Amino acid sequence: MRYRINWLTGLLLLMALSTQAQSGAAGMAATCMRIWKDSLVMNPGTPVKWTYDQGVILEGFYALWKRTGKQEYFDYIKKSMDHFVDEHGNIRTYKLKDYNIDNIKNGRSLLVLYKTTGEAKYKKAADQLREQLKGQPRTHEGGFWHKQRYPWQMWLDGLYMGEPFYAEYAAMNNEVADFNDITRQFVLMEQHARDSKTGLLYHAWDESKEQRWANKTTGQSPNFWGRAMGWYAMALVDVLEYYPKNHPGRDSLIQILQRTAVAVKKFQDPATGCWYQVLDRKGSKGNYVEASASCMFVYALAKGMRLGYLPSSYTNIVKKGYNGILRQFIKKNPEGDITLGGTVSVAGLGGEPYRDGSYEYYLSEKVIDNDPKGVGAYLLAAGEVEMMRK
Repeated sequence: MRYRINWLTGLLLLMALSTQAQSGAAGMAATCMRIWKDSLVMNPGTPVKWTYDQGVILEGFYALWKRTGKQEYFDYIKKSMDHFVDEHGNIRTYKLKDYNIDNIKNGRSLLVLYKTTGEAKYKKAADQLREQLKGQPRTHEGGFWHKQRYPWQMWLDGLYMGEPFYAEYAAMNNEVADFNDITRQFVLMEQHARDSKTGLLYHAWDESKEQRWANKTTGQSPNFWGRAMGWYAMALVDVLEYYPKNHPGRDSLIQILQRTAVAVKKFQDPATGCWYQVLDRKGSKGNYVEASASCMFVYALAKGMRLGYLPSSYTNIVKKGYNGILRQFIKKNPEGDITLGGTVSVAGLGGEPYRDGSYEYYLSEKVIDNDPKGVGAYLLAAGEVEMMRK
């Protein structure tokens, strides 16, 4: 009987370990490697393009590789970038003169590859992205336009797409003066988009006040979109990691992060632990808890605590948020890995068909499984929580 109990115990332990290996960050990475073998086709049937979606996923892979040392995660990053970067450092499908700040995002993966391999092609490709920032159109106060075709507009999304690369590149090349410019981007965004009552930031701000979605007095868009605030929160913790200790902008950004964290905490749903698509409209018709924003907030708060920018009092918020994500959005797959549900596929302002930033607009976009933006954010959130548990 003793041997039978030991055998059963061992079998149960092996089953538990197997399950554990395919959950959390590792389970999500396994899904990525299965359904996006080259991390290239984010939307099957569409042309393969240089797109920020990849960069969010690869951020998660980098964190997982750093934590585990498993070569397969680094190889996934390299294979993904090598599809676009030739031996001369040219980036396939990338057009600098589009001045689209979304296209800067993948630069962090290029820097990882350059620092790890020493191959010049990755540095040359990253240099092109830095060159784009030099010519990126700006508001009169020096804030980056989100895109050349979106004149005079700063979006929360753009802070995440551009600033972490800008900061890492500046730190790598000892270009300390660039941190003044990076600080400016966050200060201007908060100054023009923050709502004093809620502490939340509106999705975007139009300096010209000419956009149909813009408030004619403030230039602000009408609503607080969850993922936009998530991008912003992640941008703050990622950028701060590279700031020189004695740079005055560092304290400014820590204070902005702390104010942001207070607002994020305030709008966490007590019932689910997650956050809503339109953050301040819990209970309004059609609103729902959304996966990518929830993952982004968990990541930003957990990393902010780990690096000492936020107090440990946010631990319960992080735990409740992560447990809520597991309950609300994570499903086991027959293949042994996991699916992340509940991510809104996209949300923007302007364009054609026109997006007016109304509450109804934010609820009109599709909610899908395994959206790359949500998947990447989950990889990052799970990684931070797994480090907390050690």
